[in-house]
Amino acid sequence: MVDAGRLKINMVMNRAESVVEVTADDLQGPGVVACPNPKMALWSTHPKVFIDVVTTGEGKCPYCGTVYRLKAGEKLHPQEAERQSDAPA
Repeated sequence: MVDAGRLKINMVMNRAESVVEVTADDLQGPGVVACPNPKMALWSTHPKVFIDVVTTGEGKCPYCGTVYRLKAGEKLHPQEAERQSDAPA
C-alpha cells in the first residue's frame, strides 16, 4: 500500500487497476469523487468524471479502471447519508 496523502492507493497485482480508499471529507458534491484524482500523474489524465461511491460503497472509473471505495466505518455527512438511505435495496 502506498500512502499518497489522505488517499491510500492499493495496487492490484500486475494490473493497471488501483483501489483508492476515500473518506467522507474526500467526497465532492452529493456522494461522488472526481477522477482523475489530484494524486494521479499528469500524463495519465483523462476527461474528468464524477463517480458515485455512496450508493454501493464503491465506484469504478470508466476510463482508467480506478476503483474508489468508501473507507469502512466512515461517517457520512448528513446529505450523503440521506442519499445512501434513498438507494434501492
